[in-house]
Order: sequence, then C-alpha cells, then structure tokens
Amino acid sequence: MNDVVNNPPSWLGVMGGGQLGRMFAQAAQSMGYQVAVLEPAADCPAGQVAQRLVNAGYSDANGLDELARQCVAVTTEFENVPADSLSRLAQSVFVAPNAHGVSVAQDRIAEKRFFVGCAPKSGVMPAPHKVIAALEDIDAISDDLLPGILKTVRMGYDGKGQVRVKSRDDVRNAFEAMGQVTCLLEKMLPLAYEVSVLTARGADGESVVYPIAENVHRDGILFTTTVPGPNVSAQCAKAAQDAATAIVAELGYVGVLCIEFFVLTDGTLVVNEMAPRPHNSGHYTIDACATSQFAQQVRAMARLPLGDVRQHSPAVMLNILGDVWFEDGSDTPRTPAWDKVLGLPGACLHLYGKDDPRRGRKMGHITFIAATLDDAQRQLNAACAILGIPA
Repeated sequence: MNDVVNNPPSWLGVMGGGQLGRMFAQAAQSMGYQVAVLEPAADCPAGQVAQRLVNAGYSDANGLDELARQCVAVTTEFENVPADSLSRLAQSVFVAPNAHGVSVAQDRIAEKRFFVGCAPKSGVMPAPHKVIAALEDIDAISDDLLPGILKTVRMGYDGKGQVRVKSRDDVRNAFEAMGQVTCLLEKMLPLAYEVSVLTARGADGESVVYPIAENVHRDGILFTTTVPGPNVSAQCAKAAQDAATAIVAELGYVGVLCIEFFVLTDGTLVVNEMAPRPHNSGHYTIDACATSQFAQQVRAMARLPLGDVRQHSPAVMLNILGDVWFEDGSDTPRTPAWDKVLGLPGACLHLYGKDDPRRGRKMGHITFIAATLDDAQRQLNAACAILGIPA
C-alpha cells in the first residue's frame, strides 16, 4: 500500500452489491474512477452500473484477492460484511472503514460498550441496557429496564430482530422465539423524535459533519428524512454534531459514518446506534448538498480532501417501498405514476434497479428540494397522494 492520493482513473472497490453500492459506484464514476463490486448475487443493483462485478461470497479468499489486485482502495456498503474479510483486504490495499470500526458496529454489545467508554468525550450515553445471553439472565432484569425492546445482538436492521416487551414473561417468550441467541434488552425511553448525524473523517484525521436530519419511521423502516429537522434546536444540533465528531475520532474511523440519536421529551440526547457506511437518511445529500455522502465516501477512501457539506436547499426524502407497485388487494404489480411524481417541482427520483417489487422492500427514494421546507413538505404530501401512501 502507498499513502499517496489515489487519483482517477484508479479502481475503487466496494464490498456489497445493494443500492448503497450502486449510488457509491455512480458517485465514483462521476469523479473519474472505475469501480469493482464484490457480491455473490449476479444480478445486483451495484453490479448493473459498476465496470466490474467480482461474483463471489464476502468470505471467498479468491474473490477478495481478486478485488485487492484490481483496486487501490476498498470500502463496504453494508455493516455485516465479515470483519475478517476487511482484515484480509487490508494486508494489501487501503480499506476504509477498517475492520475494527465495522466490527464494533456489527455487535450491539460492543457498540454499547464503545458508546459508554466514549461518553466522557462525546457527552452522550446510550439507553440503559442489559445483555440477555441465557434464560437465567431474564430473572435478573431490573424493574426499571421494563418496558423495553429486546434486540438481537447481530444482524438486526429495518426493525428486524427487535421485539417490544413489557414484562419478564414477554422477554422470555421473545427470547425463546428468537432461538435464544444473545440479545440486548434496552429500556424504552420517552422519545420526542430521532435524528441522524452523518459525519465523515479522512485518513489525515480531519472530519466534517452534515446538517442534522430528523427521521420518521413506519414499521421499523425509515419513512421520511427532513433536513433541516423541524424540531431540532440549535443547541440540540450542536450537541449532536459535537458528539458525532468525538465518536468518529475515538473510533479512529476513516469514511462516512452515520450515528442515530434519540432526543427525549426533556431534551436529553441519547446515542442509539451507528452505521459504518453511507445511510438511508443521508440520501438527501445527493440533491441538496454540495457534496453527497457517496462522493464523500469516495474522497475518504481515495485519501482526497473531504468535500463541502453545505446544504443548498431544504429537503425532504421519502423512501419508496415495493408497496406502491400494488393497488389495494392486488398481487399484480403495475408501474407507479412516476410521470405525475416527476411533474412536481423539486422532485428528484432515484430508483435502485430492482426488478422484483415486494411489499416492504426498498425500491428507491424521492428527494424533494425547494426554497423553503414548507414547500418541500407540500410536494412530499402531493407525491404521497399520487402514490397512494398515507402521508
């Protein structure tokens, strides 16, 4: 490995072939780079646009070595890529984020311990929690941890691997239903709203933080992201940005990192979780910021100066799930009225190249940019009416 800036037309690699890999590839290509994707699925969103698809599993030694030979740097588009694979790649190529940062984010126990250890610098704590590794642990649950949410330690996302529990019997039933895999019980807190903080850190230790995004979820899946967050005070925004800067530095991280925080009804900021990659809530940056989160990931892994995070337009991002392909009661998909959606001022449509629409599957997103946040929200409501989405 060398430490010089890797200019285009060098090859950059990405582990994972989903929509985040697709948007990363498009950003890298717009900057003159060539992109190789390692992904076991032959027909994947990122593979449709990359110059090369290494069709191999994430732990396949030959595939990893092939990616390393091709590329000057490698990143990941999802947090569940094996940390051992990133370590193998790092023996011969620059990897950002590194195996350590990804491994902490992969494991809720390691993540919570990291947040607690980082609290003197970040100024924020996670929710009270307890590890549930065996049935005996349930009897030792403190009364003040209930009601809570029982979460699997690994592989949980978009509301998967999470169950709300009110009593020890609920915990016991949920734990058994999850196959008695190690879980984390988190106390439910009086939530006012959730924010996500998108930050990026370069190999030189410099970091930037995007404007604070306010999120709304439905059924555990992100529904909308609004930036600037309508409920986010200047004091809350500064506390979240300062915390994110401390966390990304303490982690020794290089790349784009998204950190989710809860804002409680009394204004307290609580750190929830982090994603070691570009994030769904950061998609608005493609259309509303000087540097998108994907271009920022390219800059960090290529060891270029980080880009300007200035937001030039208020924005609301709407996730598009496969549900909008189906009319009520029908199992036959039809094409949504994209022509009508694109007739709305400031509507920026991004579809992910997935051929099989299914209810609950992320198929794309629309970002609405406008002169004012009220205007952007009006266009969001109009699009929801067109697509049959309850606003």
